[in-house]
Amino acid sequence: MQFSDVILLLILLGCMATYIPVFMCLFFTAVLGFLFFTDIPLLLLFQTIFRSMDNFALVVVLFFILCGNIMTAGSIVEKLIKVANAMVSWLPGGLGMAGVLACGLFGAISGSTVATVVALGGFMIPALLENGYPEKYTLGLMTTSPNLGVIIPPSIGMILFSMISNVSLEGLFLTGFLPGILIMLLVCLYSYFFFRKKKDIVRMPIPSFKDTIAVFKEGFWSLMLPVIIFGGIFSGVFTANEAAVVACVYAFIVELFIHKSMKLSQVKQITINSAVTSATLLIIVAGATCFGRLLTLESIPGRITEAVLSAITSPAVFLVAMNILLLIVGMFMDIISATMILGPVIVPMLDAFHINWMHFGLIMTVNLAIGYCTPPMGVSLYITGAIANRDLIYVSKAVLPFIVIQIFVLLLITFLPDVVLWFPRMMGFN
Repeated sequence: MQFSDVILLLILLGCMATYIPVFMCLFFTAVLGFLFFTDIPLLLLFQTIFRSMDNFALVVVLFFILCGNIMTAGSIVEKLIKVANAMVSWLPGGLGMAGVLACGLFGAISGSTVATVVALGGFMIPALLENGYPEKYTLGLMTTSPNLGVIIPPSIGMILFSMISNVSLEGLFLTGFLPGILIMLLVCLYSYFFFRKKKDIVRMPIPSFKDTIAVFKEGFWSLMLPVIIFGGIFSGVFTANEAAVVACVYAFIVELFIHKSMKLSQVKQITINSAVTSATLLIIVAGATCFGRLLTLESIPGRITEAVLSAITSPAVFLVAMNILLLIVGMFMDIISATMILGPVIVPMLDAFHINWMHFGLIMTVNLAIGYCTPPMGVSLYITGAIANRDLIYVSKAVLPFIVIQIFVLLLITFLPDVVLWFPRMMGFN
């Protein structure tokens, strides 16, 4: 590592330690790097900002954010929860199972962990507590289950990884189904065995066939949203970018004219809120792209690759090291910033260890998703803590059993790449 590399790293870490916004840390470090360590005009950096945001791949992120906001403002979320309740709420720990299934259904539309926590936490946390579920179980479940929002496609993390690595976005989406389903299944099993002998927990009555049909009929239009998204993408009717637009139009039509849970006057505010969220994301992408340009010009990824190859020769050891690194990074950085910063550094090393890029994209996404519920910077911890009026330490202890489940799934997908890639390969994405 050269002296200039150490200086840049110290500047970046120093900025982050002073609570300067991440995008400003990245941009400020890039500016100083251009001024003191390169002979390239600073104008190139400003051109990089505009080129980074003028990227068609980002359209899919922006529209999925809008779609998630439409669902949150309307009644689609409520109907998805009712469907999940009808499926499992009568089992031991069934209401908890319904919570994780609802997170999976919502995640299959929104692509965001934060949106899933906000949308479902406000519904499920009070409902679980009112029905006698332990507070630690409730907070742990509803803090970690929303990670499905970025593991089950569409996923903002996967979209950004596809953008920087040029792997097939549709193929990358397909890798997310297996870990998402595994996490839901294992959490449901944990809930079942945890509550099967507890008689003090309120159990919902087994719904009649007529009631079940009525719930599914009521939730039909909500359930059709993920069907349209994935059916359209993988049948070739439209691309992932077009699917995001179709999902927004469909959600607006359903909420305005079928469910009638939204008024035309709300459309403007929902669109503005989505634009503000999207602008925040774009600013982070711009800052990370500027920093990435500096790294490329200084050949830092190449030097890191040489250093890693000289120290590590086994693909298994490399994957273990990357998992540890990404879990630690996830504690301090959001998935957008981490993917944009680390992706260009790590991806060039993958071929040397014969690691499939699509496989690693999934590993990176799951690692950084876990970071949403690990202290000190886990956003989900603060959101659920605010809902339940609990501090960070209490919520951090509550998530431990569920974090163990997700890390177990992470290890499975890390060391069983053929299982993970079987579905994408079957669909023609190699």
